[in-house]
Amino acid sequence: MPRYVALFRGINVGKAKRIAMADLRTLLEKLGYSQVRTLLNSGNAVFTADATPADKLARRIRAEVANKLGVDALVIVKSQRDVAGAIADNALADVATDHSRLLVAMANDTKAIAALKKFAGRSWGEERMHVGRHAAYLWCANGILESKVAEALLTDLKDIGTTRNWATLNKIHALMEEKA
Repeated sequence: MPRYVALFRGINVGKAKRIAMADLRTLLEKLGYSQVRTLLNSGNAVFTADATPADKLARRIRAEVANKLGVDALVIVKSQRDVAGAIADNALADVATDHSRLLVAMANDTKAIAALKKFAGRSWGEERMHVGRHAAYLWCANGILESKVAEALLTDLKDIGTTRNWATLNKIHALMEEKA
């Protein structure tokens, strides 16, 4: 059976939209998913499910989390193949000297990622941006909070996408590759 990751946007940041990872794991198991593992406290849940379109899984998980846990948050679901593709597509790996400052942006709809190419041609000083097939990559040389490229991209992805730093995405990929 295929492996997936659910990436939640904006949970457990500050005091709003709090979800205990134990509650999230239990909810996903009750939905019939197996081998559920969470990573960090920011809404990364790896699981095994029947072959299902990722956007359908995302809608179901979002609805159930809102209904059962009282938190409405955007959920991006990616297959193991999608995550492996995002890892392979990274054209900024050699530029990024700090994996916590290299952001990977993803959305349920690949057209939303392709639309970010409008930012790729701009000059961002020390910062860099690359748009691949599976994700957009942002090198935030002076930190994420100071990043003009991150500000522009995150504004465009506000209601349709989320980001993870390169270190976290690699940890997610490793979890997805683990054998049960």
